[in-house]
Amino acid sequence: MKPRVRRIKLERHARRITAFALIFLPGLVVFLILCQLRSIPVQGQARLSLQVSSVSFADGGTVPNRHTCDGEDVSPALHWSHPPAGTKSFAVVMNDPDAPVDFTHWMVYNIPPGVWGLAEGASARGGIPPGSAEGTNDFRRLGYGGPCPPPGKPHHYVVRLYALDIRLDLPPGATRKQLDAAIERHILAEGQIVGIYQRAGQ
Repeated sequence: MKPRVRRIKLERHARRITAFALIFLPGLVVFLILCQLRSIPVQGQARLSLQVSSVSFADGGTVPNRHTCDGEDVSPALHWSHPPAGTKSFAVVMNDPDAPVDFTHWMVYNIPPGVWGLAEGASARGGIPPGSAEGTNDFRRLGYGGPCPPPGKPHHYVVRLYALDIRLDLPPGATRKQLDAAIERHILAEGQIVGIYQRAGQ
């Protein structure tokens, strides 16, 4: 084959490859972007909000003594709004971010999706919904341990509710670390209510 003919064929082949690339590559880029978006965990997406309320105390209000170590130490009542589609379970976490080290007071998980609340005192009398479980709080006890801050400044007690797209593979008595790891990337929606408690100075 003459060099000139060979060069012409190579040029034509190169043009075909270039044209194919110009047509194919944009589609490939779009496909890869869509795949990447689908792989983003729920944790990284904008979450829906759940409305959480309690007849035990108002959001931003004082936690009554009966729910603290100075009283009967009973768990508060909680109610929440309709969950998003795909919810397989709920988890509740109550903690004190004002403690020297973030302190966990209560954890309930694997609450069935058809349950939209917890009765007052549910933890103490075994009234959590069937199928759900309680974790070990930072008092090293199973279930609820109410506010018990040192005398002085008020502490805030945050009760968070999570709607999850899975049922957690956790036994009763799980730690906060285990719960946090289990719900990561599975939160569909969340909401919270905050109570305040202050013990008189000595």
